[in-house]
Amino acid sequence: MAAEATWRAMGSDVHVVVVGEPELLLGARRRVGELEHRWSRFLPGSEVSRMNAHAGDPVVVSRDTRVLVERALDGWRLTGGLFDPTVLGDVIRAGYDRSFELLEQDAGPGASTMRRGAADVTVDPHGLVWFPRGVGFDPGGVGKGLAADLLTEELLDAGAAGALVNVGGDLRVAGESPTGLGWCIDVEGPLDPAPIARVGLRDGGVATSSRVRRRWKNDGVARHHLIDPRTGAPSATDAPAVTVVAAEAWQAEVLAKAAFVAGAKAGLDLVASLGAAALTVRADGSTWTTEAGGVRFDAAA
Repeated sequence: MAAEATWRAMGSDVHVVVVGEPELLLGARRRVGELEHRWSRFLPGSEVSRMNAHAGDPVVVSRDTRVLVERALDGWRLTGGLFDPTVLGDVIRAGYDRSFELLEQDAGPGASTMRRGAADVTVDPHGLVWFPRGVGFDPGGVGKGLAADLLTEELLDAGAAGALVNVGGDLRVAGESPTGLGWCIDVEGPLDPAPIARVGLRDGGVATSSRVRRRWKNDGVARHHLIDPRTGAPSATDAPAVTVVAAEAWQAEVLAKAAFVAGAKAGLDLVASLGAAALTVRADGSTWTTEAGGVRFDAAA
């Protein structure tokens, strides 16, 4: 028996498919809401907002938020800093200072005194997180993928034979598919929702980073949300979109963003060096791929 549901959360569409009892979808919806209320930087009462408001002091957080920060720091180390969860000040300066659904076409000049400092973040195993004063944490580059991972694992623990969880395009699959033949994932192009490739998976995560979907104008200048930590500005990459397939969705999300920032060739080299697979769309519309771990990007039917 398979059931599915779609709803809005975390500023995105959430799509969940379970091979199991339909009632599991109710728990999935509650769980995503719980994670959003803990992790959203746009909710003043969230744990992430408390961490940012009290930078310089240790803050007690839930296990979910401790894992979020740990995975974000893992991603920073994994990519040599090309993914940096402490770019919040740069994101705000670019004009992304509210939920994208509320962002006006011209956001006006952003302002922030926040600096970066992932190397100095401390996570205590007992639930304390400490950010240096003036450093802000942005969960946007890892949170949706991690939410997909957590929810998929919890659905299997609750009795599902298989599950697919897609949070805003960051996706995790595990276990039995509705057809019993594995999960078939479409990779959409940056300008057209029609699939440009397909990937077959038994267990793994898929994520895409693109400068096309989340765009706005700040003081009359076109901006996007993918910050290059080396410059503090929206990345001027030659790769409009990068899709990564990795063991887990949080890894795929982190690597997709790092590969996007690095550029088409360097991004593929980075992903390949870490044993993951990637498809990069170049500015002229052509695609490059690197395949690993039995993952193959097939042409879309």
